[in-house]
Amino acid sequence: MKTRRLFWRIVDTIEAAIASGEYPVGSRLPPERELADKFDVSRPTIREAIIALEVREKVEVKTGSGVYVVSHKLQTKVAKNVNAFELTQARALVEGEIAALAAKTITAEELEKLHGTLVMMKDMQNVEEADEMFHQIIAYSTRNSALINLFENMWSLRSSSNEIIEDYNIVCSTDNYKTLAEHTAIYHALAEHDASEARLAMHKHFNRLINVLFDKLEQQALEEVRRKNSANRDLYSIENLVKTNG
Repeated sequence: MKTRRLFWRIVDTIEAAIASGEYPVGSRLPPERELADKFDVSRPTIREAIIALEVREKVEVKTGSGVYVVSHKLQTKVAKNVNAFELTQARALVEGEIAALAAKTITAEELEKLHGTLVMMKDMQNVEEADEMFHQIIAYSTRNSALINLFENMWSLRSSSNEIIEDYNIVCSTDNYKTLAEHTAIYHALAEHDASEARLAMHKHFNRLINVLFDKLEQQALEEVRRKNSANRDLYSIENLVKTNG
């Protein structure tokens, strides 16, 4: 978890430097070694940050040349307006089909890695990282670059706004044992190479997440009603009026 937090802090810092003009469009970022020294992290952590920046279309990696800042003018406003419900529904549709295809293409080695993420979640070791690895392994096992690109872009949307970050934090911290059970069901469907069952298991997983989001929304609405009622109760309380007049 510490490594992952470092990686995202580096992404945020470099994005801020790009936005401020410190790294203008067309300029090359400092070499990996310099960035590792600057942020006092390992070079693999810097590589993870660069991958995330590339997925967010902030930079372009040119083999043998370096990492260059690219124009982000083509980014649509739609992404900025995506909410957690829309993102989760989109992920269900896309990752359902990813799971169906992966059921036919996943290898024994990839299934072993997938099982490793289940062990991590069961042992409560880096649960968030294990969750990301689980979905990533499945996406990459399709060998389909278009689907992998869709997956990575949707995953990057999870950190595209504070609202989505907060909503997903709630989801990820709720009923971890249910998430583990759902991941296990997906894993077994993939191990059986059953495309229909893999799709269905993935859809069930995301359907629960959407329901958790709705439960959160209802809870917030109830808390707001209670807050307003409490304020009104104090305002119209006869006891308060008597105390004030006294």
